[in-house]
Amino acid sequence: MTNLTKVSNMLRRMEIGKVLVPVNGNGVDREAIRLACELAEKNGASVRAIYVIEVERSLPLDAPHRKTADAEAILAHAEEMAGDEGHDIDTGLLQARDAGSAIVQEAKEGGVDLIVLGVGYKRRLGVFDMGNTTSHVLREALCHVVLYRAASPEDSE
Repeated sequence: MTNLTKVSNMLRRMEIGKVLVPVNGNGVDREAIRLACELAEKNGASVRAIYVIEVERSLPLDAPHRKTADAEAILAHAEEMAGDEGHDIDTGLLQARDAGSAIVQEAKEGGVDLIVLGVGYKRRLGVFDMGNTTSHVLREALCHVVLYRAASPEDSE
């Protein structure tokens, strides 16, 4: 039994209608999407993957951004990954001042029941760092949040 299966069995009792998966092109996206699709399938839920482009405060929120093409490619790849899991997903590209706030707002406005948040293993000054986005979502989201953290590089050797 995989770790994802164990987690999904624990979460099976939750009533989930909509799942939100923020993606950013890091190596943990595949596992977060796989987990979201597995949970959605068990509950008959829909899955939406979003990419948030953070826009500098000196620019208008709707300003064209150089990251748009990369973000669209990442979302297309998310659709492919979900397809590999036998699941169709909806995708969306958001522009916001802060990714964490945008994710929480998207969940609230979309009536999301669960956010599956993938976090890569990163260290800053020798200590594991979750980052501001993850911390904000964990603190402020009104729905359930599942955090999937990648193993440390040393663990995967």
